[in-house]
Amino acid sequence: MPLKIRLARAGSKKRPYYHVVIADARSPRDGRFIESIGSWNPLLPKDGERVKVDADRVKHWLAHGAQPTDRVLRFLDEAGLVKRDARSNPKKAEPGKKAQERASLLKKAQEDAAAAAAAAAAPAEAEAATAE
Repeated sequence: MPLKIRLARAGSKKRPYYHVVIADARSPRDGRFIESIGSWNPLLPKDGERVKVDADRVKHWLAHGAQPTDRVLRFLDEAGLVKRDARSNPKKAEPGKKAQERASLLKKAQEDAAAAAAAAAAPAEAEAATAE
């Protein structure tokens, strides 16, 4: 039976509240669970007591092979119970294919405009030089 340490949503509409639970990976998100080991209230201020986790029970279930989800792993890392590897996705910030095409077209148009302005300014500079 693969165990997960995950969040189960509670609370009303637009007022989320989550329980940190140990559940079978095959059970639904808000369905049957084995044990509740904490809670997360995302509506509290960041400096408040948003996450509460029973550290002893977390250690017990991790020793029994329970795998935390990514969000729960973040909480456990903040609590100092588990080390979370740093993630790196350098391509996340790059614009998509169409945005890159638009940017290259815009850059080409700006270069053409600058070349035209330079060409128009060249005869004016030559005329000013002969006048002196």
